[in-house]
Amino acid sequence: MTERRHTKIEVLAVGSELLTPFHLDTNSLFLTRHLNRLGMQVSFKTVVGDKPDDLASCIRIASERSDLILIMGGLGPTQDDMTRETLAATMGKRLIFRETLWEQIQDRFRKRGISISEVNRKQAYVIEGSVPLENPNGTAPGSWLESGGRTFVLLPGPPREIQPMFLSLVLPRLQEKREGFQVRKTLKIAGLTESKTEDLISDLYPGIGPDIDLTVLASPGQIEVHLTAFSSLSEEAAKKKLTRPVEAMAERLGENIFTQAEEELEAVIGKLLRGNQYTLATAESCTGGLLSHRITNVPGSSAYFLEGVQSYSNQAKTRLLDVPASLLEKHGAVSPQVAAAMAENIRTNSGATFGLGITGIAGPTGGTEEKPVGLVYIALAGMGNTQTEKNLFLGDRETIKQRSTQKALDMLRRRLLRSLRDQREEE
Repeated sequence: MTERRHTKIEVLAVGSELLTPFHLDTNSLFLTRHLNRLGMQVSFKTVVGDKPDDLASCIRIASERSDLILIMGGLGPTQDDMTRETLAATMGKRLIFRETLWEQIQDRFRKRGISISEVNRKQAYVIEGSVPLENPNGTAPGSWLESGGRTFVLLPGPPREIQPMFLSLVLPRLQEKREGFQVRKTLKIAGLTESKTEDLISDLYPGIGPDIDLTVLASPGQIEVHLTAFSSLSEEAAKKKLTRPVEAMAERLGENIFTQAEEELEAVIGKLLRGNQYTLATAESCTGGLLSHRITNVPGSSAYFLEGVQSYSNQAKTRLLDVPASLLEKHGAVSPQVAAAMAENIRTNSGATFGLGITGIAGPTGGTEEKPVGLVYIALAGMGNTQTEKNLFLGDRETIKQRSTQKALDMLRRRLLRSLRDQREEE
């Protein structure tokens, strides 16, 4: 029999700023991750502005369809922070002033040497019948309210406040509502399109089991296969359900999988370089330093990354990378010859084991019929040879830059894996 999750959970993010292109709701990702570990599945996520009427409408809808409603944001002292007041009015509850909360808020201001405003007084009101949740990292306390067979949890919006409050005060309460154990395994893939990945593994879907959810996600230069297993018994039982389908997909996809852990390609590259005492240097044109940025985003990258050169102009390619002016004149900056020269010369000049060179047209302008936007040449030099690949990437400027760096890193990854295989065969 298929094991089911019963509790309907809704996450309600409050804040007009979340409805603009300038702010992202990252809190719901944090909450969902921890709820999933309790075997609890979020059914709905809603973003609503600060207007009380709109918020009240969302609360009523959530009350009708969900059992556990997590509401975050709108607990501050300003006039547009109306979450507490709106929930109370919607549920027919009074707001009760708590002197102890007001003293805690005042004490926080005193410790910081800041005079408190009377507007902060509204934060000392709690909804009738609710349990206040202390906020040691801010002035807005949260609340746990059980009413009408529903559980409402009010949480502050700032991540530095919501995360410790949820972990210390909400998660232990939710443990009592645990419905099982959920385990996720992610296969991250480079070098394949979404359709090709689907072709390789789709015949395996019928055999993955009734308690496993599968999702295939695509991003620039990367495909992810997410397998999520649920068990009412234990975490180990959930993990065991994933063993066979993950092994089958890993065998089918082979080296196209660059990790089965929650890590990025640059971190995988770092481990391979460090483990073999290899070093790397980069020469970039159209990616403008994005490749070196990704590499150096990995802690400890100074152990294997020697240097990166951003040679955007032809003059810089000649001055910084010793690319002959005659080569640029004959073939153009966007050419396999120049990409190879960039990779080879940065490797030689830096003394690195490997050199990566990228040159192309990121757009949206600059393309021609012969050399369109998205044309990118990537070269990898090292261990006695230079490999150059032509790519035609689709997308906007940012996407082309991301795809270019992803392809460069994957070229290096595959070269490193071949080198390791050769070493093992020689032994």
